[in-house]
Amino acid sequence: MSSVTYDHVVKRYTSDLTVVKDFNVEIADKEFMVLVGPSGCGKSTALRMLAGLETITEGQIRIGDRVVNHVAAKDRDIAMVFQSYALYPHMSVFDNMAFPLQMKKMSRSEIDKRVKQASGILGLDNFLKRKPKALSGGQRQRVALGRAIVRNPKVFLLDEPLSNLDAKLRGQTRVELQKLHRDLETTFIYVTHDQVEAMTMGDRIAIMNAGILQQVGAPGEIYDHPANLFVAGFIGTPTMNFVPVTMENGNAKASGFDVKLPKPVGADKGILGFRPEALTDRIQDDGSTLEIKVEVVERLGSDQFLYGTAGEDTITARVDPRMKVAPGDRARLGLDLRGIHLFDSQTEKALL
Repeated sequence: MSSVTYDHVVKRYTSDLTVVKDFNVEIADKEFMVLVGPSGCGKSTALRMLAGLETITEGQIRIGDRVVNHVAAKDRDIAMVFQSYALYPHMSVFDNMAFPLQMKKMSRSEIDKRVKQASGILGLDNFLKRKPKALSGGQRQRVALGRAIVRNPKVFLLDEPLSNLDAKLRGQTRVELQKLHRDLETTFIYVTHDQVEAMTMGDRIAIMNAGILQQVGAPGEIYDHPANLFVAGFIGTPTMNFVPVTMENGNAKASGFDVKLPKPVGADKGILGFRPEALTDRIQDDGSTLEIKVEVVERLGSDQFLYGTAGEDTITARVDPRMKVAPGDRARLGLDLRGIHLFDSQTEKALL
């Protein structure tokens, strides 16, 4: 079993600096779990504690049924891929991939077999004699992955492995990593600050902020049902619209429009949230509409984004690219009530 459990894990450097706070996550065998959040949120520290590169202040980490708090990193049967690749510049691709097996004093024939298997999976057969300086960034990343694969670990740990690649290569490598996960049938734990990577790659996502776990769930669940204001704003591009509202007779009243709430809420004030795609040039049957003064039109071929204001509030809308609209226009848009969210003004937790 290569499941991983974080059980009330805390990482404290000083009495005034706690970077991971009461972290609880269960990661299933063969699952692709993504830890995501802004820089400094504690996600890499959580990964490094699992790897044995950071000590654990409180709580337990288990790999399968084995508590690994005091197990040396080399004895945890995990492999880690770093953002910097961490390749030996004086060694060939073959030797870089073979190095961890040589340290285990494996036979030459077994080392050759494993390296060639990994290079075949990663498309590196023609590069085995090259040095890292003769490789592109994407090829170096694949060598770093190959060095992890040859070990046949129980768990793969990947710490922002795509951040040094250009946008096109990041997209290609995301696909390659998902295929690799399916082929190897091993647990992957992946750290990133990029919510696009998290949404497209993870079986589940664990979102962190300021050392605190905010929500864990499948990408679609988190996108459609964010637990709080932070999650709602962090996931999704462009970000969700947030509008202060007061509640009157079952309606949420903003400065420039009203919305009929699907059910009563026990609050007088709140923050209404809706994603740009909840606004459309098609007027809804229930009459939920708002008018925005368009300030910027962004055309992306398959999408068209309108940036403007409704009353005192800034609004972003994702509309049909064939809709004819220009800066300075007033656009009347329908609001799909299935896509609205309401958050408590004080706790920032979801009310709907």
